[in-house]
Amino acid sequence: MRTASPRSDAARFAVAIVTTDERVSPEAETYLAPDYDLRVLQTWDELLALIKRELPDAIFLDIDTIGEHSKDGIAALTELRALGPDLVLVGLTRSNSRNLRLQAVAATVDEYFVAPINFEEVRGVLHRALEKRTLEIECRQRQSEQTQQESFCDLIGGSESMRNVYDAISRVAESTSTVLIRGESGTGKELVARAVVALGPRAQKPFVSINCAALPENLIETELFGHEKGAFTDAGAARPGHIELANTGTLLLDEIATLGLALQSKLLRVLEDRVVTRIGGQNARKIDFRLIAATNEDLEEMVRAGRFREDLYYRINVVPIALPALRDRPGDVPLLLNHFLRFYCASNNVPLKRLEPEVMQILEEDAWPGNVRELENLVQRLVLMVDGPVIKVQHLPQRLLYSSTTSQEALLIPEGGVNFDQEIAKIEVAYLTAALRRSEGSKIGAARLLQVDKQKMHYLCRKYGIGKA
Repeated sequence: MRTASPRSDAARFAVAIVTTDERVSPEAETYLAPDYDLRVLQTWDELLALIKRELPDAIFLDIDTIGEHSKDGIAALTELRALGPDLVLVGLTRSNSRNLRLQAVAATVDEYFVAPINFEEVRGVLHRALEKRTLEIECRQRQSEQTQQESFCDLIGGSESMRNVYDAISRVAESTSTVLIRGESGTGKELVARAVVALGPRAQKPFVSINCAALPENLIETELFGHEKGAFTDAGAARPGHIELANTGTLLLDEIATLGLALQSKLLRVLEDRVVTRIGGQNARKIDFRLIAATNEDLEEMVRAGRFREDLYYRINVVPIALPALRDRPGDVPLLLNHFLRFYCASNNVPLKRLEPEVMQILEEDAWPGNVRELENLVQRLVLMVDGPVIKVQHLPQRLLYSSTTSQEALLIPEGGVNFDQEIAKIEVAYLTAALRRSEGSKIGAARLLQVDKQKMHYLCRKYGIGKA
């Protein structure tokens, strides 16, 4: 879609109108042709042929001229929206049916006109709609460029706390020092580990990752150290462990704090001697690997409690990198949203969706206890489950709506507005009724509870017809 103003002669917006109503063409020519590249078509097939050549910037579709029933016209609107998420889509009809209007809105039309149509009004509405859509596209382009500028390897974020992480990764990548990545669950610790590897001399060497918390205790030892044939009942063949497989490369031990004390002792010996002995084996194999450990636990407290070996703690805590929680990354949520929307729309072959401004505000306000992983999962779900190109407040899960100031304001004052005097009257009646009930019908007692004088209490009771005269 073009990004120039609709009034620009150098790059005029293309507008197509599909209708069999003979009154439309001369009106459209008079009011729209001077400012737009206008095409007035009579059939759906003509429109499809035009779209194959180039999708117009705006399409006016006469619902009454598509198929035999109004549902055919609504289906056509839905199909057009799928073809062009950024298309300015306008429905035309001669029906005053409220249900038809609601169906058109559900098909995500931008505007809706009922005949007879005032094309002077249409011209102003179209100008504003194209201008708004142009600004939205430009905003998304800027966000995309900002995301590219404020990313590092596969990490997304431009906040100061993330820039500190990027700096730490850059400083440690070229060394062979052990790295300890610390952060809450879902913050992206493995991405940090992969960034360290990608920027270092072992980038083309093996990268072996094991989540220590994902394996039962009776399996973790053989996964780490491997085993020889016959070492135990099911050991039908010799098998190298993850440490051995990481030779010349990098080993990531995620959730290292879940290792038992016995395994911690064996791991410490490997780190000290750089040799590994398979279970059931006698030969110690020399291993050259770089260790990156990750945890969301308080290792210092675990050391004090005797649940983590102090000597292993000092062995792995050589270069710590603290990964901030998403709530401590101001300004990063929009960047992540833009990235995940583009990624999951593309990977699911879905037209790019956009967020209502209120949705963006709600998502920015949230504390995100599940961090980036929770945000990513939400975007993936919304891309798959929301019909149409716009993600709205009602599509968000209840947890977000209950905790959001923006959503509470939306509930307090709906889109259609409220009658202020009526709402205040409801509140006054509720307080008066509650106070009278609490004081067993005594207006003096109710006045005392509400901290108003007796005269005002009597006035309010008369005003709302509450209590005895």
